[in-house]
Amino acid sequence: MLTLFLLMMQRVGLIIILAFVLVNVSYFRRLVKEHDNWTATGILILIFAAFAVISNLTGVEITPHNNLISSTWLTGLPATDSIANTRTLAITVSGLVGGPVVGTAVGLVAGIHRVIQGNGSDLFYIASSVIVGLLSGMIGRKYLDKNQYPGMAIAALIGLGMEAVQMAFIFIFSTPGFELVQLIFFPMMILNSAGTAIFMSVISAYIHQEEQLRAVQTHDVLELADRTLPFFSSGLSETNAQQAAVIIREYTNFDAIGITDASDVLAHVGPGSDHHIPEKEVMTDLSKRVIATGQMRIAHSKAEIGCPHPGCPLAAAVVIPLIVQGHVVGTLKMYFTNPKDLTPVEEQLATGLASIFSSQLALGMAEEQSKLVKDAEIKSLQAQVNPHFFFNAINTISALMRTDADKARTLLLQLSTYFRTNLQGARETEISLQQEREHVNAYLSLEQTRFPDKYTVGFDVETSENVLLPPFTIQVLVENAMRHAFGNRRHDNHVWVLVSETKTHIQVAVKDDGLGIDEGVLPQLGKQVVASANGSGTALENLNARLTGLYGQESRLHFDTSAAGTTVSLLIPRKERVQNESLNR
Repeated sequence: MLTLFLLMMQRVGLIIILAFVLVNVSYFRRLVKEHDNWTATGILILIFAAFAVISNLTGVEITPHNNLISSTWLTGLPATDSIANTRTLAITVSGLVGGPVVGTAVGLVAGIHRVIQGNGSDLFYIASSVIVGLLSGMIGRKYLDKNQYPGMAIAALIGLGMEAVQMAFIFIFSTPGFELVQLIFFPMMILNSAGTAIFMSVISAYIHQEEQLRAVQTHDVLELADRTLPFFSSGLSETNAQQAAVIIREYTNFDAIGITDASDVLAHVGPGSDHHIPEKEVMTDLSKRVIATGQMRIAHSKAEIGCPHPGCPLAAAVVIPLIVQGHVVGTLKMYFTNPKDLTPVEEQLATGLASIFSSQLALGMAEEQSKLVKDAEIKSLQAQVNPHFFFNAINTISALMRTDADKARTLLLQLSTYFRTNLQGARETEISLQQEREHVNAYLSLEQTRFPDKYTVGFDVETSENVLLPPFTIQVLVENAMRHAFGNRRHDNHVWVLVSETKTHIQVAVKDDGLGIDEGVLPQLGKQVVASANGSGTALENLNARLTGLYGQESRLHFDTSAAGTTVSLLIPRKERVQNESLNR
């Protein structure tokens, strides 16, 4: 029995060595993960069937007198002889790795081969092998559905159970059943059980190690992408590139990182920084070829890099184009000082990072274009307000010229001053509260000239005059109140402008003691044009569009109305212009 134990240990060792070789093949690891795919299933059947056949061929022959015959390759044996082998181990592992289909198919092949090996005797091996494959496959399926493999202890118990099934068949159907089982029971039960545990642990360890490595790499790449996003999305500038290069070098194994635009070096961090200098023209032939062709280049020597500096320490490189909208806008250059450090893993990492950074650059350009479009829309809305005020002013001055030319001249000069300031501020989407009050005062001067003593407008400002708000914000609300709030009432019409602040926001409210707003019209104000005898609500709609375009929906206009009057309010983020800034700078 001891001799058989030692011989069987050699056979189990051979199978485990084959397992080590197999799991080091990436294609096999991919097959194991894709076991539900029919192509993968077929290939797994072929692989494990080969294992099972090898187990039969390397078995130990046992004569009717329990003599052991160890040959290198057992292709056939007399019908009276038996074999101690590792076939059950191979079948069990195939079921645990591939599921019931793989296990059953491998069991069938292994059983048929064993019968052929014994010259057609002992047909029960076909049934026992199929049952072992099916049972191990059903157990394996429960683990595979959870994306797991059984641990060593569980795998050993499963191997023990499957070998027990085989022993039961031998005991019942084999001619020398009891004597044979007595000889092979302990060696085969112990070694096949241990072999199953070791085989499964090898596969599980390699698969899990690969998954953990990928998880760590994915985490690092995602963290790197997150940290570089603010820099690449802001465009390829020297400052942004320098910050990004430092971060990339921190998260990778490369010795040096370089970033260029289409002509000049923007950043270089690491060895070679004494001559790969920002703001200088791209030096290396390798980088120039990448910019010209738009294709990744790999160099494994200094000569391939083509740096003209004689003392350049950079000996291997991956240079990838940064492509936005089909155009090369720059390059990402990743260097090693030792060519042996450049492996396919680093090449794939560099390619993936360049793709991420190109997307970040494209995202930044898209955001910039979106911002420009939004600014253009807001400026267009502002321009729609100016003619409305302008035509009212001209009509007032024109009427006044017939009765008081000096007064008309004064108002015309004030209007001229107002529009000069307005044109200077048209480039900005926000102006100071002081400038906005000047707009409002100019408007009030003209309106109160047209309607003396009809309106009283008061200001209650509890914030700095330098806080910022969109142009015409208060003027539109004051004008709206004066035109629509009071109906035909000629006197005692009051409008109050209230400006207050918190640490984070400015609140603007324009309140009147007019007649209130019709409940049927209220839901439409600020959202769409409202057809009415006194106006269309276009100014409020434009103002609301500007506010939400700049600050979001939380800054939209709010209306509170009753028979005692109306309050229109808004809330915008608090921003303040520094004291020495002005529109005239």
